[in-house]
Parts: sequence; structure tokens; C-alpha cells
Amino acid sequence: MNCKRWMAPLLCAAMLAAPLAARADMPTFNIVAENGRFVPDSLTVPANTRFRLVVTNRNAGPEEFETSNPFKELVVAPGVTRSTIFPPLKPGTYPFFGEFHPDTATGQFIAE
Repeated sequence: MNCKRWMAPLLCAAMLAAPLAARADMPTFNIVAENGRFVPDSLTVPANTRFRLVVTNRNAGPEEFETSNPFKELVVAPGVTRSTIFPPLKPGTYPFFGEFHPDTATGQFIAE
């Protein structure tokens, strides 16, 4: 039996499965854009840990979730849910806002 023939696909499958398993265990937080606001407007996330943010837009128009530090932009059409992965954040407070409702769609991550 030729080991080279079946070893390469097995190694590839193992390498691809590891990141998927890691993502499945990643902390996930949900936020809703509704009536020009984010609900909740404050999320406590684990410090020094990557996490997933899931944004659902219930506004009549699009919303753009945005942070400056770390820089992230996520445009979400009405009635759509999208997600993004955040890098580990040091302990502290990180503001976010909605580009299309900058006066009312504001909030913060609190990394603890």
C-alpha cells in the first residue's frame, strides 16, 4: 500500500478541521440594530480572547456596525444577520457605533 497516496488527504483534512473546531468553541455575542439603535448597547466580552459578534439588522434600511479600535466595519442590509471575528482585546472599554445612525446607534464592548 502506498502511504503517500492516502496520507496527504488525511493531513489536509486534519489541518482544515482544527480551525473549525476552534471557531465552534469561540465565545459568540449577539447585537440587534433596531430603530436606529443597538440592543444591547453594552457587551461584556472576555479579555485576551477572540470572539464572534453576530449583528442582526431590524432597521428599515441598512446599518454599518463600526469600531475604530480595533478597526472593523460590517455593513448589514435590512433583515440580514452577519458576523465578524474580533481579535483578543486587552482589558478596557471599546466604543462602537452605527455609521448610518451615528447619534443614536452607539455602544461599547467592555473587555474583562
